[in-house]
Amino acid sequence: MAKAPTRAAGPHIPPPYEVADAVAFQALSTGTATPDQQRRALKWLIEVGSGAYEFQYYPSDRDTVFALGRGFVGQQVVKLLKLNLMTLRRAENAISSKPPAA
Repeated sequence: MAKAPTRAAGPHIPPPYEVADAVAFQALSTGTATPDQQRRALKWLIEVGSGAYEFQYYPSDRDTVFALGRGFVGQQVVKLLKLNLMTLRRAENAISSKPPAA
């Protein structure tokens, strides 16, 4: 049996997943995911699907750009998870409470 190619062969290789990952994503999309399924889906998206924490450089510029784009998605998800919501809401309220410019 031939081995499945790994991401080392290039960032275009689809990331591995288990049935439980697919179940978690499908439950997430229908709004029925348990807390564990929600965490599993986010963990897979950030760590495996996007490779947000992986080294993103390859010998080919094209592969590097592809990998950086993929990683950027995961980094944006991490950013949204870690944002200070109170600060964000304060800034939003400050902007919306300013009188319109004449």
